[in-house]
Amino acid sequence: MTFHFDCVFYYVSDLERSLRFYRDVLGFKPVSRDYVARFEIDGVLFELVPAPHHQTLQGNGNARLCLAVDNMDRALDELQGLGVHTNKAETKEGALGFFKDPDGNEICLWQSA
Repeated sequence: MTFHFDCVFYYVSDLERSLRFYRDVLGFKPVSRDYVARFEIDGVLFELVPAPHHQTLQGNGNARLCLAVDNMDRALDELQGLGVHTNKAETKEGALGFFKDPDGNEICLWQSA
């Protein structure tokens, strides 16, 4: 058996709301839309998938997406300016920041040292 990468996806409770967040707040460009919304981020397919009706997300999210940034402080400031609640960056061998999408999916920002 051989495996090949397909995509990373988040279940979301409201596809339209999530599409607006990723497109309008984070600036991701949609590449296609049918039952799911698809974006390409640096050659990686990222999808928003409606959560099955029996599944409750309860604001805890269901995965983690990590995005590289050149300037952590500026990235967090810009997100806060767009109304996104962020944490204060943690620093060690670089800087790590966190924020959540409308369904509570945690998104990481990473800046190399």
